[in-house]
Amino acid sequence: MPETLTVQQQQDQQQDQQQHQDQHHDRHQRPLDRVRRLPVRRIICFVPFVLVAFWAAGNWPLVASGVSRLAGADLGWLLMGAACTGLCWVAASCVRQGTVVERLPAGRLLASQFAAGAANHLLPAGLGAHVVTLRFMRGCGIPLDRSTASLALYTLVEAVARTGLLVTLLVAYPDALRLDELVPPGRTVPAVLTALLVAAAVIAAVATVVLTVQRLRRIVFGFLRTALTDARALHKRPARALALWGGALAFPLLQAGVLVCVALALGLPVWWPYIVIAYLAASIAAGFIPAPGGIGSVEPALAVALVTVGAPLVVATATVLGFRFLTVWLPLLPGVAVLAALVRWRVL
Repeated sequence: MPETLTVQQQQDQQQDQQQHQDQHHDRHQRPLDRVRRLPVRRIICFVPFVLVAFWAAGNWPLVASGVSRLAGADLGWLLMGAACTGLCWVAASCVRQGTVVERLPAGRLLASQFAAGAANHLLPAGLGAHVVTLRFMRGCGIPLDRSTASLALYTLVEAVARTGLLVTLLVAYPDALRLDELVPPGRTVPAVLTALLVAAAVIAAVATVVLTVQRLRRIVFGFLRTALTDARALHKRPARALALWGGALAFPLLQAGVLVCVALALGLPVWWPYIVIAYLAASIAAGFIPAPGGIGSVEPALAVALVTVGAPLVVATATVLGFRFLTVWLPLLPGVAVLAALVRWRVL
């Protein structure tokens, strides 16, 4: 009998220990269950709206000033500028299609680029647009390495097209940029040489790091092989090459067209080819500053560029504000709404 009681007591103790362990496990499991039950996708949908609200609050004086100055502008030219803004997303979609061999769904591609434009104003150095596009291409079944290579090709082609347009227009209109108004006489050549030396030093430093670190060298060379293979395959298809380069040339010209329309709406006394040159020069210069959507870097660069082509500072400032209103502030909330919808519908 005592032995039976002892066995019974041991069984009771084991049951008590098991109950204690179950209770302890439940206490730790409940918070995890609550986290798993959170509507994460719905929360992500509202994150862009919160970011836009913070951005608008911090830039409200600039937004209000731009709206007030545009109130007296020519409505017809502003509508033309809005139409050019809409065509920019079509051009961007053409470039994106031109970076991959596979045929992408046209409607969803256009929607993703509209959403990418909004995301681009929330993250620096164009990361927002690249992240949205990368998610879209992965959703279309394109492997990660080729999706990443397409982003690199997009960036390269866009830079080459923009720089080529600027050089061509400067050859056609050599007196457009009056750099002597910004740089003292005799300092232009030294300033350009200094900029080139700094760029060469940065490139040399990056190349040294890549060639020195073996693992990094292997990753970079593998990525370059994939990118070059895809680039060769794309240029063997005339339709893809036309979409790639045609869109890359059309996008900056359409953006410059928006600036020209706003300038004409406000009566800016500058010839329109000079305004196009001012936009291309300013956008290239602002690209070296990793600000979200160029906010805070494009504005002063555009204002300075317009002054160098002969625009009065006051009218140049109003033109820049109107340009940013049409290209950033006006489509920002609709773009965020489309971004949230694409996340909600699992397109991204």
